[in-house]
Amino acid sequence: MNQPTRRVDVVFAPGAVAHRGTAEELVHRAMAARGLTGELTFALDTAGLERAVQSAAGRGELIVVPGAGAPFTAPACGVIRVDFGECEADRAAGVRVHIRGRGLDGLRYAVDSWYHHRFHPARIVRYGDHPDQRVELRIPGGDGPFPVAVLIHGGFWRPRWESDLMDALAVDLTARGYVTWNVEYRRGAENRWAAMESDVADAVQAVTTVPEADPGRVVVLGHSAGGQLALRAAADAVGAAVRPALAVSLAGVLNLRLADDRHLGEGAVAIAVGSDWAGDRVTYEESSPIDRLPLGIPQLVASALQDEPDMLEMSREYHAVAAATTDDVVLIEGPGDHFAVIDPASRIWHTIAEVIDARMIPGA
Repeated sequence: MNQPTRRVDVVFAPGAVAHRGTAEELVHRAMAARGLTGELTFALDTAGLERAVQSAAGRGELIVVPGAGAPFTAPACGVIRVDFGECEADRAAGVRVHIRGRGLDGLRYAVDSWYHHRFHPARIVRYGDHPDQRVELRIPGGDGPFPVAVLIHGGFWRPRWESDLMDALAVDLTARGYVTWNVEYRRGAENRWAAMESDVADAVQAVTTVPEADPGRVVVLGHSAGGQLALRAAADAVGAAVRPALAVSLAGVLNLRLADDRHLGEGAVAIAVGSDWAGDRVTYEESSPIDRLPLGIPQLVASALQDEPDMLEMSREYHAVAAATTDDVVLIEGPGDHFAVIDPASRIWHTIAEVIDARMIPGA
């Protein structure tokens, strides 16, 4: 059986980057981190861009930087589209993921996405009609039913951050024996707060459509803003077909009033909700995990010690309040920054995973 190629093709439209050498350094560093090789093509004109894309398409999925907001028709093999600035999502057939609004660093995310999907492909499952109402499903080898890990990405509820943030964790958890359910959802800047929270709730319940999944052994994990969504979904799932057996906050935004008062993420909470705390106290209290305690299910709260102090404080505050209720709650802290908790290579993630395995997999 032929092994998947480790060569990545990256094609740039004319004028797509301001300094070619900087882009080359970034991409080659990202490739080296994943043990990949590749070729970067900087087209001189539109015809050259089309030729380069067609040539690379014969080797499978490629990364394309067509230029800010430029129309682009993806080849049948599929592409990862990268736009450095903010723009509308390209949901055309053939664009597997559109990484946008992340600056030049979007190239690093694109290389990671290419790697994870080339060597650990996922199947797209839709739980609604909107393009963002989708899940990436991975199923471990062997005989099920398997425990399920529902992954909710963060990004301060902003559209430019997508489920590719959780790819590495999904791959790691699948290898550990979990069906992984990496959730995309409509984000606050494009849709209202209620639609976003409804999407996550619906995605959790859609686990029942997977024959290999054990709906009695579901752990929901949310990172950053996804931590708020994950714990809110767990709190709302009383009496539902799928009631998570464990809820995990990975550096979660667990106190919305505090996050709003301190203007975290450039006022991200008020932007996503549509109001500050004073203007819509009811929505804040319905949505803020700390205000929903006790949740009535076991919880794991994890935060890295070099995270932003406000984020670390929120995790500690939440744990202290939860521990004073009837809830079973565990706090895990360890070295690293805000993203260490979703990095399978980090020490803190190994500690988190061991606790999850002990709860979800008998004999682990």
